[in-house]
Amino acid sequence: MTLQEIIDDSKKIVFFGGAGVSTESGIPDFRSEDGLYRMKYAVPPEVMLGCDYFFSHPDDFYRFYRDKMLPLWAKPNAAHLKLAELERAGKLLAVVTQNIDGLHQSAGSHRVYELHGSVHRNTCLKCGKKYDAAFIARSEGVPHCTCGGMIKPDVVLYGEPLDGETVEGALAAISEADTLIVAGTSLTVYPAAGFVHAFKGKHLVLINRDPTPLDCMCELVLRGKVGEVLSGIIV
Repeated sequence: MTLQEIIDDSKKIVFFGGAGVSTESGIPDFRSEDGLYRMKYAVPPEVMLGCDYFFSHPDDFYRFYRDKMLPLWAKPNAAHLKLAELERAGKLLAVVTQNIDGLHQSAGSHRVYELHGSVHRNTCLKCGKKYDAAFIARSEGVPHCTCGGMIKPDVVLYGEPLDGETVEGALAAISEADTLIVAGTSLTVYPAAGFVHAFKGKHLVLINRDPTPLDCMCELVLRGKVGEVLSGIIV
């Protein structure tokens, strides 16, 4: 079956996406040849994005975070817009994303499970007051609350667990789906990559530039950019 035929045959689609969904918005991914983890830094990015590093070197963390993790200029691309259109049409049950950029919501999607959190939510570790991403971007050094407490982005750093309520909702949506579209992810980051195994539906589709461990299990595998592939769907 073609992707269009699968979409036409589906009533409860869940989209599971990774960093490759946002590359067409100008945001680099992590593990590809030109990804963030291939760039040369004195301290590897995966170390700087760790929970221990955040608390032991907050100045260095925020210097890197503002430079590489806060692309507030980015706009939704064709993938985000098509998924929002599918949701409005009653075809898409939910988006499960490993991304923290908030572009699905900017495009108009409402049921979005952000497994790794969001740069748009930031919390004072002392009093719990919330701050938006713009506050973090325009602050200097380590951002502090009006109470004096240090502010932490509501993103899941290495060494931190995923949010239990988000995990529960994402797994419930995937298990309820009749079609699961997996896109823009290497499927190597756990526990998120393991979520696809909750799918018990009819059609499993993968859209990715490079091969993944899931390819052999899919009904349809499409190589290419996620936005270019999804933009061809007629809702």
